[in-house]
Amino acid sequence: MPRSFSMPNRRQALASAAALLAAPALLRASPAAATAPALGPAPQSFQRFRLGAFEVTSLLDAGGTIDGPWPVVGEDRPEGEVEALMRANLLPEKRFRPGFSPTLINTGSQLVLFDTGNGQDGFVKPPYGGWLLASLAKAGYAPEQVDVVVISHAHSDHIGGLLLDGRPAFPNARYVVGEAEFAFWKSDAPLAAPKDGNVYKSALMFASYLAPLADRASFVKPGDEVVPGVHAVEAFGHTPGHLAFHVESEGKRLLVWGDCAHHEVASLARPDWHALFDQDKQAGAATRRKIYDMAATERLAVAGYHTSFPSLGYVERRGEGYRWIPVSYQLDF
Repeated sequence: MPRSFSMPNRRQALASAAALLAAPALLRASPAAATAPALGPAPQSFQRFRLGAFEVTSLLDAGGTIDGPWPVVGEDRPEGEVEALMRANLLPEKRFRPGFSPTLINTGSQLVLFDTGNGQDGFVKPPYGGWLLASLAKAGYAPEQVDVVVISHAHSDHIGGLLLDGRPAFPNARYVVGEAEFAFWKSDAPLAAPKDGNVYKSALMFASYLAPLADRASFVKPGDEVVPGVHAVEAFGHTPGHLAFHVESEGKRLLVWGDCAHHEVASLARPDWHALFDQDKQAGAATRRKIYDMAATERLAVAGYHTSFPSLGYVERRGEGYRWIPVSYQLDF
């Protein structure tokens, strides 16, 4: 027994008991503590990790909740079936919070940004979206430092941040776009779509946001190198030329998959369910199965644009579908 410890005698024990009995009265006599004000949420705006010699930063562009996930995911299924899947996964049945998470990669020689978020006129408008430049600043970067802007596809929540007040938001950057993607949006087909739909609205944004930058753009096909260590991966269906990107440095690998999932539970558990914003429903479902299977088989880290921020995770096979595993500390090693 340590020397500093001694058992109390009977007199000391009785005194201690009396003090305890008196304590409630003393507490009641004390003035009430000041009530601390509610401070509200404190959203994280970026998360950074090493990938071999590369440094990767996931950036928050939008927050808030929207109706769903039905029909954003499962539009071909009864609403109740999607709600049951949410309930089984302890999630709200009629509301969800999609991620909007551009990815920034510092290769050591170039700063490469994948997608530009909503900007001022995208799917989620300020003050609820268009936070990319603010998140970029909090992460320690200036837009002038971005060397390459890579576009996975031309929907408004991916190209809306290309311009700021009508001028290029990344003034020193060159642009990389899928060859098939650019050709589709440049054609007359998107403008023939229903005027209240996502395709038509994205076509208008393409015409004013991306098409004018064509002289500073290069156009890639699946398999092409974007910059050393980054290659385009076919992911057609969501849009006609939608691309994912395989990133590798010193044996460490990351898949930046764009819109291959719109919900981290529903999209992966039921990859065959139709997605509202897929322009080719069957091709979109086939792409999901192919991409998820690749990610699971090769145990790839994934940057999933619309999964919950920081939109980083892994894919596991689960029955006839798959499961999204959010990162914890795997990327710290």
